[in-house]
Formats: sequence, C-alpha cells, structure tokens
Amino acid sequence: MLIDFFLHLRSAKLPVSINEYLMLLEAMSKRVIEPSIDQFYFLSRASLVKDERNFDKFDRAFGVYFKGIESIPGIETELPLDWLRRQFQREFTAEEKAAIEAMGGLDKLLERLKQLLDEQKERHEGGRRWIGTNGTSPFGNGGFNPEGIRIGGPSAGNRTAVKVWEQRAYRDYDDSVELGTRNIKVALRRLRRFAREGAEEELDLEDTIASTARNAGWLDLRMVPERHNTIKVLMLLDVGGTMDDHIRQTEELFSAARTEFKHLEFYYFHNCVYDYVWKNNRRRHAERSETWDILRKYNSDYRLIFVGDATMSPYEVLQPGGSVEYTNEEAGAVWLRRLVERFPKFAWLNPEPEGVWEYRQSIAVIRQLLEGRMYPVTLQGLERAMRELSK
Repeated sequence: MLIDFFLHLRSAKLPVSINEYLMLLEAMSKRVIEPSIDQFYFLSRASLVKDERNFDKFDRAFGVYFKGIESIPGIETELPLDWLRRQFQREFTAEEKAAIEAMGGLDKLLERLKQLLDEQKERHEGGRRWIGTNGTSPFGNGGFNPEGIRIGGPSAGNRTAVKVWEQRAYRDYDDSVELGTRNIKVALRRLRRFAREGAEEELDLEDTIASTARNAGWLDLRMVPERHNTIKVLMLLDVGGTMDDHIRQTEELFSAARTEFKHLEFYYFHNCVYDYVWKNNRRRHAERSETWDILRKYNSDYRLIFVGDATMSPYEVLQPGGSVEYTNEEAGAVWLRRLVERFPKFAWLNPEPEGVWEYRQSIAVIRQLLEGRMYPVTLQGLERAMRELSK
C-alpha cells in the first residue's frame, strides 16, 4: 500500500524521493507512531515533505488517497448567534438600495449633520432623515446609505461610511503567533541579505584548514564575524475597522517578520497614513509619533512595507479632512507620496483577496499612488513583493 501511496504523491507533482520513502518505512518498522491515520499523516508529512510550501499540495494528495479510510458519523451543525441576531436587523433589497441617493460629498454630509444635531430631540429608528438606526438616513447605524456617517453602534456590514463617530479601541497585533507562519517565513527569506560584521566569533573552517596546511600541520585557527541579515524594514500596519476581519492573517505576517528581520521597525495607522502614527494601540491618543519624524529618523535604505486592506472611503485618501476619526489637514495621498519618495523600495501587502480589488475604489486609488506595487498576502504574493523589495 505504501508503494502505491509513494507513487500517488509523485503523480501529484510532489518532489518525494526514494531516500525519504525509505526513511518513512524505517520509522514504521520501528513503530514510532501508534496505528492511527492521524499519526501516520504527521509522520509521512515529516518524512516525505522537505519544503513547507508543499504542505498544502501534500494535504490534498493525502486526502484523495486515503478518502473514506475513516468515516465521520455525522456533523453537528450549530447556527452562530450572529445569524439569529440578523433577523432583527433590517435587510434592504437591491431595488431599495438603488433608490437611495448619496448626499453628494463629505462637506455636505458634515453641514447636514450639524443641522440635525441642533434640531433633533429624540431617538429615531427606520427613517430616512434623522440620526437613527435601521433606516436609510446618512446618519446613524444598522441601516444602509451609499455615503454616510456611522454614529454609535457597530457597522451593519455595508462599509459605506465616510466617517465614524464612536470610541474605538484597537488591539496590538501579537508578534508571538507561530501557527501558520512557516510558509510566510519562507517567502520573507527572499529579502534577507547576509554580511559578516561585528566581532570575530565564528570559526572559519575552510580558512583554518588552509592556514594549518601552510603552517606545516600546526593548528592555526581562523575566526570571522558571524553573518547577520543586514536588511532593514519599516512596517506600517493598518489596524481597526475593516482590518478586524484580517487580524489572524496579519498577526501571522507580523510574527514571521519579527522573526526573519533583525532590523524591523513598526508603527500602526488606521485606514490611511496621515500626520501621525503610533506604537501602542491602547495609548494611541497619548503616545503618537509624527510622520515627519519617521521620515527624518530612518534612512532611505529601509524597505517600507505597508500592511492594510486599503478598504475605505476614497475621501480618506484624496481629501483633507477625510479621515474617519479626526480632521486631517492634508490628504492621505500627500503622506503616501512623501513616504514612497523617502523610501524608494516599498510594497503594500493587502490581506483582501485579489479578486475583490477591482470592486474597491480606494484600492484602485492607492495602487495608482504606489505605482501598482500592491500584493496579496498569499505565498505567491509575498514572493512577488520580496522580489520587488530586493531589487
């Protein structure tokens, strides 16, 4: 059976060799695992697959070959509570959404909001004019409007708000996440460049042998500085809002980068970079770093990596005052241009699937600003980004 399994893996284009197959047989003969299909899976993967990038291909081939060897008696389905809660949230048909008109710009929205704050005296629900919930008004939450200001509650999932009025608490990305980071580390290693620098602390075996031979057999130890990765990386991470959908993926990327790059500096921003960034999300209002200081502090040889879904209102990129959180004096596009001019080796990593990029106007705007250097957070996307950064 194992010979057929080996041939099946080869037919699935997995680079497994006879030596690796013999290693698996030896492990089986010595009974290093219990007679379990799960344990055999891990043993065979450890023995036969030497490159983490082939794990997914191995999983598919293993599943096809051993399909049905263990049956699943049944799957207990439990509806998420959020599905039930959606029954109490108003749903809008495509015709209803098409009939709702945008007010026509951020300035008009802010002007109208000021009027309503003076006029409105009570709570409203399901309407199209006042600040309320579950309606078509541009102001409130839980309803739908193609261009509005979300106030108070959580997003209904439409993500059409151009400003958000609420207290928002963000969490720092965990840089110690290990599960699932191996493939990312393999891709990031393409950017590493090693050089010998510092004190002499590592044995140079070839030079020691040659020097000892020249010295008539008397041992002559030769030492060299340890090799270190000399690449310096500045990472700017989008946090909060739509990035909440990508926390796990971003944490894996961040954790892998902290491992692979000795010289890594990072800061957070929300949606688009403006005149300040921060290190600690819990103290982001009290401990800020001016973006001008970032431009002065780091040399132009740093590789600049943006991480964000670039999903926002186009006003946030193109218009002063467009930020959803405060009134920014200069447009986000101005700051993006300053950053990429200062750090000519840059890339934007986007956790959103590449297939939806064409439906996000803000993504198109940012890609144009960054000369098309936006890449998906996939193995192939990361490899393309690292090749660009290593030029």
